[in-house]
Amino acid sequence: MEPDNSPELQEDELFEHHRFIASKGQEPLRVDKFLMNFIENATRNKIQKAAKDGNIWVNGTIVKQNYKVKAGDEVKVLFEHPPHEFLLVPEDILLDIVYEDEVLLVVNKPAGMVVHPGHGNYSGTLINALIHHIDNLPVNSNERPGLVHRIDKDTSGLLLVAKTEAAMTHLAKQFFNKTSEREYVALVWGNMEDDEGTIEGHIGRHPKNRLQMHVFPEGEAGKDAVTHYKVLERLGYLTLVSCKLETGRTHQIRAHMKYIGHTLFNDQRYGGEKILKGTTFTKYKQFVENAFKILPRQALHAKTLGFVHPVTGKMMRFDSEIPEDMANCIEKWRHYSKHSQ
Repeated sequence: MEPDNSPELQEDELFEHHRFIASKGQEPLRVDKFLMNFIENATRNKIQKAAKDGNIWVNGTIVKQNYKVKAGDEVKVLFEHPPHEFLLVPEDILLDIVYEDEVLLVVNKPAGMVVHPGHGNYSGTLINALIHHIDNLPVNSNERPGLVHRIDKDTSGLLLVAKTEAAMTHLAKQFFNKTSEREYVALVWGNMEDDEGTIEGHIGRHPKNRLQMHVFPEGEAGKDAVTHYKVLERLGYLTLVSCKLETGRTHQIRAHMKYIGHTLFNDQRYGGEKILKGTTFTKYKQFVENAFKILPRQALHAKTLGFVHPVTGKMMRFDSEIPEDMANCIEKWRHYSKHSQ
């Protein structure tokens, strides 16, 4: 898969464009399935509509959804896209604000809430809530109001928001210079061998699945990424770990943990929704499936956040409780591990 930029947004035409070139190792695959692998939030209905409208091209020719993509094919697709103004409509959504002053706020984001509007998520996001709560939020380098950093939709936890241009610049520098503090708690598959350690390996888009990030240990692609981990509790076939980020790459913990063989529990994008460790007993399989129902998302929570206040110069640290769904899942595994030995 050749690297490509993010989708072009032609606001005047209200369209969203994607372009991909199939890698040399690409096995023949229907174009609708190919696009499902490469475009986040691209539903089958959305792809079918694009095909029906004549908006899927392979090597410059319009194709139907059953066309089979082959190695070297250039695939282009065009989706209807709402205008930019629609993406930034203020919405009265309740926010769990942990701290707020004149220049910043810290919010505890629930799992399931998208941080910023994007393809397939045009309302109900944290930014829709923030621009209702605060007037004239500054924009970051990606033109996203208030955001100093972000966390995934199905990751819960603390996020820092800047309310002024000066605060945005000051706080963004701390994240860039790796002086901010971020600790996540994750539940991962397997019994980790070491009590603590450091994972290093460049992270970039997966060469064959653009919805995943991939670790390039030789640094041949991607950007440098460093995660420090420490075992908090061993739960038999799972381990509860603390992860401190030195860098902040997309899906960093999720990709790094998979790279060392400890995929996050129920991380569907990285294969953690399968039973990766344990026994073949039917009762165990049922137990795990029940645990998946209790925690229907990846087991990851942004627990603590530390930074220097841009006005006072004081170090500020915030902590959050592990949310109920994840806490209940941990307790279920804790009980199982104690009574299955």
